Amino acid sequence: MKAVSFGCFSYFYGKSNPMGKSNNEKHYEQLVTKSNVKQLAYTNTLSSFNLLKEVLKELADEFRDALDGKVAEEILPEFHEKGLFEAEFRLAGDLLVFSMHSNVFVFNREHPIWKLDYIKKAPLNGYCGVIHIYNFLSDSFKYNRLQDLGYLIARIFINQENHFFVEGKRQSGELVKDFGIDEVTKKVLRQILETAIQYTVEFDLLVPPYDQVKIASVEQMKVEISHSKIRTGKRVGFKFNSDDV
Repeated sequence: MKAVSFGCFSYFYGKSNPMGKSNNEKHYEQLVTKSNVKQLAYTNTLSSFNLLKEVLKELADEFRDALDGKVAEEILPEFHEKGLFEAEFRLAGDLLVFSMHSNVFVFNREHPIWKLDYIKKAPLNGYCGVIHIYNFLSDSFKYNRLQDLGYLIARIFINQENHFFVEGKRQSGELVKDFGIDEVTKKVLRQILETAIQYTVEFDLLVPPYDQVKIASVEQMKVEISHSKIRTGKRVGFKFNSDDV
């Protein structure tokens, strides 16, 4: 029997294996286990994203009913489903973009979830699908200002058991402590979305630093005047507390 080594991995080949099972059998088992875990996480995340889109539509309808006649028509909220993995919620000058990644991820070893007993007992529960929530200015899309900035304000991670946690800009270990307890429901998603909308509305557009815009070429000015393409963006980001969801 011979062994081939690649770094820290050794592969035996020959008539027998000292560990009982052939390496191929172990690889098959690992492939089956991980594939099933990832498929469950993906399925749960997609189901949650579809539910999230339902809640967004309901919120848009509720906002429109409450604000109709009180604000200009163009300020009223709009919900747009942009495909299987993307949706938009526009409210006044802000645009929230919701994007589900088609892949499933595992966290780096420094992430606080690895300190949870829930993950220590079953590390495969650390594989999660992810839904991103971005904030852009509505005019960035309206006027095709490709240089405008958008900001990731939260990520929702969902695993094979439909447990979740929300990661905001100022993340701390406390925010993942209930990962093994909290499950995705329509009520929970509504609370997350309402919190995201609230924080988005509260963070206003910042005037660009003077030094950033003090020099402009004739070409830049012509383009900016014709398309309102002065680069803009908001600094946003928030912290989800356990009381928020």
